[in-house]
Amino acid sequence: MALLTDRVAVITGASKGIGRVMSRVFAREGAKVVCAARSGALVAEAVDEIRSDGGEAIAVVADASLETDAKAIIDAGIRAFGRVDTLVNNAGDGGPTKPVQEYATDDWFYTLNSCLTSAYLCSRFAVPAMIAAGRGAIVNIASMAGRRGLAYRVGYCSAKAGQIGMTYGLALELGRHNITVNAIAPGAVAGDRIDRVVKAQADVRGVDVEQMRRTFVDRAPLRRMSTAGDIAALAVFLCSDLARNISGQCIPVTAGEPAS
Repeated sequence: MALLTDRVAVITGASKGIGRVMSRVFAREGAKVVCAARSGALVAEAVDEIRSDGGEAIAVVADASLETDAKAIIDAGIRAFGRVDTLVNNAGDGGPTKPVQEYATDDWFYTLNSCLTSAYLCSRFAVPAMIAAGRGAIVNIASMAGRRGLAYRVGYCSAKAGQIGMTYGLALELGRHNITVNAIAPGAVAGDRIDRVVKAQADVRGVDVEQMRRTFVDRAPLRRMSTAGDIAALAVFLCSDLARNISGQCIPVTAGEPAS
């Protein structure tokens, strides 16, 4: 049997990257998926991919960092599928790569709202639905930047550290309702996003791009980056009954690199 049969999963940031892969994997594992993202065209493509595979999904065009939009995402899932019992908080923008003295206040709040406020709002509105369903699983897609830091990205590091702290607090609060709350902390994940990170880090440090890329790979004992599929597989597990007694954890996916 598929691991997520009879689950209704909301996945934010579902239009590309990890979120898009995760949406498809969740559907293949039997979940009905609410794909939420700001880009209408891209999130529609994600839903079309799921439906072409025989899965069930709807698209919600929304900015999860806005209170009205976050509520609309959860409400759309309930209207379409009768309930929401699974939430993956994946939405978030990395913000600029700058020395802290050049990091504008607007950049700070934009990055925190994009990564952290969005996770808080979607969790806030999903919890009543999960309590009504008698079960729930929340997975926050954090980052190793929230555990060990990353130079020149003070906003992103702070937002991801906040997601991890929120995970711990919500796990303690929601366990009595049969709701698990966990975080995944990816290291470098192959794709367009890490390409942009590598380029920005190389530029701000004044080093060659390929040299910068090698630092991300060489520090991992397995000598490779993770994939979006690796993150999706762990998220599926954490949202399944196999992980029913795992809560309040932040699990690194780093190709073997120590978490701290």
